[in-house]
This record gives sequence, structure tokens and C-alpha cells, in this order.
Amino acid sequence: MRRTLIALAALGASLLLIDRLAAARRPKVGQWRSRAGFESYRGAYDEVMATIPDPSGTRDVATEFGTVRVYEWAAADAGRGAATPVVLLPGIRSGAPMWGENLTQWIGRRTVYAMDAIGDSGMSTHAVPFTSFEDQAAWVEQALAGLGLGAAHVVGHSFGGAIAATHALRHPARVASLTLLEPVMVLRPMPASIYLWATLLLLPVPQSWKDWALAGIGGVSVEEVRERTPMSMMVDEGSKHYAAVTLSPRTLTDAEWDSLPMPVRVDLAADKSMAGGSEAARRARAIGIGSVTIWPQTTHSLPMQVAKQLGPELERYWDAHDG
Repeated sequence: MRRTLIALAALGASLLLIDRLAAARRPKVGQWRSRAGFESYRGAYDEVMATIPDPSGTRDVATEFGTVRVYEWAAADAGRGAATPVVLLPGIRSGAPMWGENLTQWIGRRTVYAMDAIGDSGMSTHAVPFTSFEDQAAWVEQALAGLGLGAAHVVGHSFGGAIAATHALRHPARVASLTLLEPVMVLRPMPASIYLWATLLLLPVPQSWKDWALAGIGGVSVEEVRERTPMSMMVDEGSKHYAAVTLSPRTLTDAEWDSLPMPVRVDLAADKSMAGGSEAARRARAIGIGSVTIWPQTTHSLPMQVAKQLGPELERYWDAHDG
């Protein structure tokens, strides 16, 4: 399972680049190409969710851009229930199921919410077009308000990290702490090599070539890209059947980073980082981000690769910054 998740992270990250390069063909709102396609995806999605402990609640929260599917795992006791909740924002094509290995570290310890993104495959719906990347921050803010959360520890991976950073910039009062796991583009532009690999994915070349491109993006083997599991099937079904809308994030300025009032931590991969790796770490430290970690022997799929180590470390971080 761990090997497959590494390959899936490479796939999800590459899709952000494909959407950017193919912007002219992007739909106004994210949508399923057919009912049959959605049903096929939902079967795969449900199979992955069945591997995760049942949530204590499931809600579809209304926003001006559509509805957000939110899963809640409530704290096991009243004392922990009073602790600041955690909100998880996923990478592209991953949805709430991407956090399966991480959730097992946190369920019961404090209330955790995992969301499917608007404009991407999952159980959320997209009704009103995005006009800028800041609209991604707007739906997150409206979802948190709809859940009745005063403030939360917000965690984002990859594209979800970019959304989380932009949300914190626009709505700082809603964020008790900000954790960015391999956040794309907000600290550094993506490496040029990633664009070269992504271009190959857009060309009419044999699938074997595309598998090599995905392996190059994610720093994994071709065998890992080709491995088939319920998670890989879910991602494949979403990629085939959902026309996604993923406006590209931008690199935030030093002044914008400096304006964030909440504690911020950044966790980066040592190998094949799509967030900028050591260069992003140097910038994060130079602009005063308090906690910056480069995890050895990791790639862009960092949350899955170091789930057991990351779990208690983030718990300690949240404990230290509870309101």
C-alpha cells in the first residue's frame, strides 16, 4: 500500500501541471463527464473509504461555489473534544481518502475534519466558476464557517497546501496554526524538470512512456506507478471521468508570509520535492517560518511515507498551539 501511495502522489502532482498546461480546454466548473463515470468512480471511492475507520459524521456544507463533502472524526472524550480541531485539505485527485494512513494516528485524540475539494474529483460539487485562485480560499472559509469552527489547525498537502496558505493569508482569524506538507508553488516555483515530464504526459505517446514520466515526477519506480490497489483505481477513475478545475496558485511574497499571525510549519521532501526542497526550506527559514523540516528519503508523497513519524510530531505541534 505504501509503495502505491507514493506513485499516486506523483500522479496527483502531475495532474496539477496538466491542468495548467491545458487551461484553454478547462471547463468553467468541475463536472463528471457522465453519470456512468461518476458511478464507477463512486464505487472505487467507497472501497477506499471502507479501509478507513468510520467517521462520526458526514456533512455536505453549502458554499457559494458548491457543496463541500466533509468527514468528521470526533475526539474520543470530552476533554480532548475541547481541543482546537484539525482540518485536512488534500492534494489533487486525492480527496479525503488520501489521509487514510495519517488519520489512524489522530482519530480519537482530537476532532479531525477531512474535505473533498470543490472543483476536483470527490463527493463535493462545483456550481459557480472560480475567477481566481483566491476563490479556493473562499470556499474553505465558507466551509469552516458552515461547520461552526471558530479556529482550526489547518493542514494541507501539495495543491491543498497552496490552498491552505492562501486561506490563511485571506482569513487568518480562522487558522490557529498552519501546516504545509510539500505545498506547491507558494514558496518556490516548480522545478523546470517537472514541466518537461508533464509535457510528455500531454502528448499522444505510448502509456509506457507516460509511466516513465510519472515515475520521473514522483521519484518512484515505473513498477510503483503501475501497481494497482483500491486507491490507484480511485485516482484513475477520477482522472478519466471528472473534468476538473484547478487554477494555479502563485508564489507568495515575503511581505505576505510575514503578515501571517499564526504559527506556521513547513515539511518538505528531500528527494524529488515539488515544493522546492532545500531551496524552499532556505526561503522559509529566511522569512521567519518557525518550523521547517526536510524529511530524508522522502518524495512529494511525504504525508504517506512518514505517516507514523509525522502523526505524533504534529500532535505535539497542535498541543503547543491550542488556543
